[in-house]
Amino acid sequence: MMAYLDQFLNFLSTLPAWLIYIFLGISAFVENIFPPIPGDTITAFGAFLVGTHKVGFIGVYVSTTIGSLTGFMCLFWIGYRLGRPFFIERDYRFFKAEDILRAEQWFRKYGYFLILLNRFLPGIRSVISISGGISGLKWGRVALLALVSCAAWNLIWIEVGYAIGSNWAVVRNTMSQVMSRYNMVVLAATAVVVLFLLTRRYLRRGGNKDQG
Repeated sequence: MMAYLDQFLNFLSTLPAWLIYIFLGISAFVENIFPPIPGDTITAFGAFLVGTHKVGFIGVYVSTTIGSLTGFMCLFWIGYRLGRPFFIERDYRFFKAEDILRAEQWFRKYGYFLILLNRFLPGIRSVISISGGISGLKWGRVALLALVSCAAWNLIWIEVGYAIGSNWAVVRNTMSQVMSRYNMVVLAATAVVVLFLLTRRYLRRGGNKDQG
């Protein structure tokens, strides 16, 4: 997989700047539709090209943000149009029924706040967009919050990639380590929150029984 990615990135670096922007935008879009696509890696490569003065920061930032936003809203629309039974009955590999059911529970508790955080939750971004559409959230508010989330995430990602340096091997390895550690922190924080909620529910039930 990485060998093919490296070949693609080498090819990408030979293109004119305007075409690179298009490819970066498309990769950010496709990454939302097909989660296995390493969209963030390609975005980091865009940051590397900024460091080599092959492309401009604004072009990379705008193209990846628009791609991320349109990808998110596309899945949101699909969830809205096809509805809950379509995904629950089919239980797709990357849109598992249990993940959608879990996301629906999160939406009941946190609502639009989950949309705002979607880009900072790797691995479940697509599930969040699908579930948001299924839940019937308002389009305008979702688009605005998704834009803020995409813009903030891409800005951080591109800034970090640009700051690391102009050696792509170093950028890729460092960004991989950063994402690995970030994912571990997110998983640990999620586990703590879930444990806290379960403990609070258990204590409340115990208190109700005592009162009864």
